[in-house]
Parts: sequence; C-alpha cells; structure tokens
Amino acid sequence: MSQAESGTTSRWPVAAALGALGVVFGDIGTSPLYAFKECFLSGHGAEVTQTNLVGAASLIVWSLLFIVGFKYLRMILRLDNRGEGGVLALAALIRNAVPGEKNQKWFFMLGLFGAALIYADGMLTPAISVLSAVEGLKTVKPLVEAFPQITKSEHLIPLIAIVILVGLFAIQRHGTEKVGKLFGPIVLAWFGVLAITGIVSLAQTPRVLWALSPTTAVNFLIHEWKHGLPLLAAVFLAVTGGEALYADLGHFGRRPIRMAWWGVVCPALVLNYLGQAALLERQPEIMAGENASPFFHLIDPDRFPGLNILLVVLAVFATIIASQALISGAFSLTAQAIQLNCLPRLRIFHTSVTEKGQIYLPMVNWLLAIACVLLVAIFQSSEALAAAYGIAIALTMTATSVLFWAAARKIWQWSVAKAAILSCIFLGVDVAFLAANSLKIHDGGWLPLVVASAVMFLMTTWTWGRNRSAIQFARQRIPLGDLLDQVARGTIPRVRGTAIFMTGQADAVPVPLLHNLKHNGVIHERLILLHVLTLDVAVAAKEERFEFKDLGQGFHNVIMRFGFAEEPDVPQALKEGMPPEIGYHPGRTSFFLGRETIVTGKACTSKHRVRLAIFASMLRNATPASAYFKLPPNRVVELGAQVTL
Repeated sequence: MSQAESGTTSRWPVAAALGALGVVFGDIGTSPLYAFKECFLSGHGAEVTQTNLVGAASLIVWSLLFIVGFKYLRMILRLDNRGEGGVLALAALIRNAVPGEKNQKWFFMLGLFGAALIYADGMLTPAISVLSAVEGLKTVKPLVEAFPQITKSEHLIPLIAIVILVGLFAIQRHGTEKVGKLFGPIVLAWFGVLAITGIVSLAQTPRVLWALSPTTAVNFLIHEWKHGLPLLAAVFLAVTGGEALYADLGHFGRRPIRMAWWGVVCPALVLNYLGQAALLERQPEIMAGENASPFFHLIDPDRFPGLNILLVVLAVFATIIASQALISGAFSLTAQAIQLNCLPRLRIFHTSVTEKGQIYLPMVNWLLAIACVLLVAIFQSSEALAAAYGIAIALTMTATSVLFWAAARKIWQWSVAKAAILSCIFLGVDVAFLAANSLKIHDGGWLPLVVASAVMFLMTTWTWGRNRSAIQFARQRIPLGDLLDQVARGTIPRVRGTAIFMTGQADAVPVPLLHNLKHNGVIHERLILLHVLTLDVAVAAKEERFEFKDLGQGFHNVIMRFGFAEEPDVPQALKEGMPPEIGYHPGRTSFFLGRETIVTGKACTSKHRVRLAIFASMLRNATPASAYFKLPPNRVVELGAQVTL
C-alpha cells in the first residue's frame, strides 16, 4: 500500500473527503461560471439550438468522466511518489526508477516544463475565477437599479475583482490553518447549490438528459464541425482543474479524493451543466443579452433577486477558495523545485505548527499577486481572459500523458502494447484539446506560454549554472586522503571542539575547510564532513536518512538524505540520528559554510555571459544556506569563495 493510500487510514475518510472539496476541487468546481457559456458566445460559439445545447452539455459531461474520472482518478493517481503527486513528483519518480538511462533527463525536463505551466495556470485561475464571479453582480437587478454604474462603468467590476484578489494575497502570510477549516463546508454548500439549481432547471426540460449518451457528444462535433476546435477549447474550460487532483494527492490520499469526486463533485457538475443547457433551451435570449451568464440566471433574477445576490456572494467565496488552492499549490511546487535543486533557495515560512505542508513563500505570493492584478486590469472581463486560459493546462495534461507512458513501462512493468494503447488514447484526447486551445494563442494564449517559458528558462539556468560551478570546484578540489595523510603526520595544529563542514562532495575536502586552513592554519579535533542529499522521493525512509563513515584522525563522513517534500531541518535531524560516539553536541558545535561569488571569465562567450549574469543574480538573492537548513545563527561561520565561470 502506498503512502498516498495509507496516509489517510488514521482519519475518517468522509472528513478527509470534505477537506478535499475545498483544496482539490475548488478550481474545477467554479468552471460552471464560465465554461458552458463560452460554447455559445457570438463570434466563435455554436448556434443556440436544442441540438447544440444538448450536444455541448454531453461533450462537457463525457470530458469530465473520461479526463477526470478515468484518466486522473483511475490511472494517474496510482502513480504517487511516496504519497506526493503532481507532474514534477511524477518526473522525479521516473528519474529514480531509471537511473543512468539516457532518456531520464528528457523525462525530467518534460516534468519541469509541466511544472512551469502550472505557474502560468496559478496566475490565470484566480483572475478568471474571481472576475467571473464578480460579474454576477450585473444580474442582480435591485443592485443594478440602485447602482447603475455597475453595468455602465467598464472598470468597476474589474476594480472590485482586483480589491478581492489583493486582499486574498495579503492574508497569505497568516496561513490557512484556521481559514482552511471553513473551506470544506463552504465548497460543500457551493456544490449543493450547483446540484439543486441544475435539478430545478432540468426538471422543467427533462429531454436534455439525452446529453448523458456519448453518441450525443459525437453527433454534436460532427454537426458543428465548422466550430469544432473553438468548441473543444470552450469545453476544455470545464476540466481545467483536473491536474489539481494529482498535485494535491499528498494532502489527502487517493480514497478521499475519489470519494469526494464520485459522491459530490461529479454529480453536482453534471446536474449544473445539464441545467444550464435546459435553461438556454427555454430562454435562448439570455446569450443575446448584455449579461450572457446562464449560470446566474439559473435562479431567476426577476423572481428571486434576494436568492440571486446570495448566489453571487457564494460564487465569490467559492472562487476565492479555488484561488487559494492554486496559490497553495504554487507554494508547494516551488518548495519541491527548490529541494530538487531546480530553483535557488527561497525564504519559506511554515504557517502551521501541526501541518508541515502549509507554507508561505513571500516572493512567489507577490509575483502571483502582481500577475493576477495586471491580468484583470488588462483583460477586463472573464470572456477576454478565457482566450488566454486553458492552453497551459492542456500542455500540462499532454506532458502528464507522455510521462504516464514512461511510468507504465518502467514502474508498473507494462508491456509495450498495453502501455501504448492507453497512452495513445490519453494523448489523442489531450492533443485534440491542445490543438483547440492553440487557436487562442493569437488572442492571449501566448501569455501563459511566455510565462511558462520564462519559468522554465530560470529553472534550467539555475541547474546549468550549478553544474558549471560544480565542474569548476571539481578542478580545484583536493582528495580527502591527502588531507588525512597530512593530519596523520601531525603537520596541522588542532584545537578542541567539533566542527561540521557542509560539503557538496563526500570524497573531497570541502572548500570551507580549505579556506579555514588557509586563514587560520588549524583544524578542530573532531570534524564532521556533512553532505546533504535530496532524493527523488517525497519522504526519505528512516533507514536511508543517514550514512556514517569513520575516516580516522577524528574525521567522520556523514551523508544526510531528505525527500523533496520534506523540510531540511539539519540540526533536528542530527540530534535525532547522530551516534553519540561521533561527539556531536548541539550547543557546542560550529557549522562552517561556503558562500560563492560568481565571476565571469575572459573565455566566456557573450551568449553564456548573459546567462551567467542571470545565474549570479539568482545566487545572490537566494536564501542563505544557514537559514534554509535551519542552522543556529550563533553557531555558523561563513567563508567566501570566488568562482570564475
């Protein structure tokens, strides 16, 4: 049994499923606000007819069942990396399964690109979700009559959305431990409203139930082939939260996520989309009006204005929760990338004393906030933002399908035929949606691609720079055996105490130790050469945490291993696992670290010079190793080292 499964056995599955509603399904749960109407908007949508309405609803329903229900819940969620999910965790899992294989690099690069695309989605989802919810104010007639500027002003709705988004990002530093307890019940109420409003509308036009037949979806695409790709792009908006199911696997496990989907989320979404189709069949003029929002018209704004405004308020809360889930996901993804050495160390705050997964990264938070505000200010409406939305997730899902092929072959040991059949089916659907979303590139779809490319460039630049500096250090390194020989001859004076030298290579003399010898001419009587490794697994097993080796002459080589989802607390790990005979005393041991300064050499080409300048800037702004590894500040000695690249 995997950790993803076993991690939930201590909790009541229903309670865990309720918690999963807010975090996991917030994004896909708010898609009814804008997905169905996009199929029929003038300019690119289908004609509002009975056949097309039922066909569009059928296409959405079966996309949900296949992509979310089968692909992710049935198949992809089984690929957990010791309980952790997401495209980056999957790439690390494959890399760990095929060490040394030449293709492993490309699989991991594909995972990096998928992770970069999720940043783009994290920028777009809060903007389009909150904006689409606030646009519901236009359907509340008493409010519009009292404040006519709501519909007359082009900037009031975007301004309200911006205020909500700024408030959302401003409270991130306080953490989500207390607010998170409200997420499940609020989203449960949201899905309840989705189901009830859908049932009420569906009861008035039950023939829409023909949408439950898969042949209806196929006939719709054949009948509307001229609008085929734009329609698929609109339909894809209904499944854009599917990747979040996998990314949040580590928080809840497979069973609660599946329970929440089949017990609450899927029925509510299906009923609501069918209800919107039934409503437009009775009142097709809704799509011709200024406020073309079938979702908010499910509660008649003329007959029930009070309920309508409550629906708007609930929608705003639901989109805030959906945005919170994407923001928290970006924090977790960044922490994973840092541990896998794909990004420089950033300042991470833990906002809960009981849940280690609740973290806050100020730089990531405010970069996302600025991006969301700019998007709302530039695009002004959810309809315009929809043109930029979708292509990033379509690419991520395609990358996940390719990685599924590798995982099925290398991890599950499937035959080529078995893995190819299912992978080709997944890729066929993903490529169709990707082709549809590619039509959006000219109208705004280029934006998430540019953002993802920039993030990918920074990730690869950091990895490239670290590799170059490692090669340079390797040229200057002194074999550890040579130093031990000098110590054995008694040529180096020694002082009392224990010193820990952090090193990147277990078989060489650490650079800080060389500098200490150069400037002070002495070494401690006990030296621990500590090499911290990050594994391609989420959590390191207890038996693989440490590796000890007595080198003689008071030298000890210690390798400490963490998983990429763990918090690298070095002093705590040393306290728990260090054998007493080594002589480690927390309050009397000094940590020696190196701090690198990058200098560009004369032989460096102009192309590499720019990239090295970016790498040097990232290195300067990285969080110091002492803070990242949680070393006691009063026991740390940093020695500088200049590296010419």
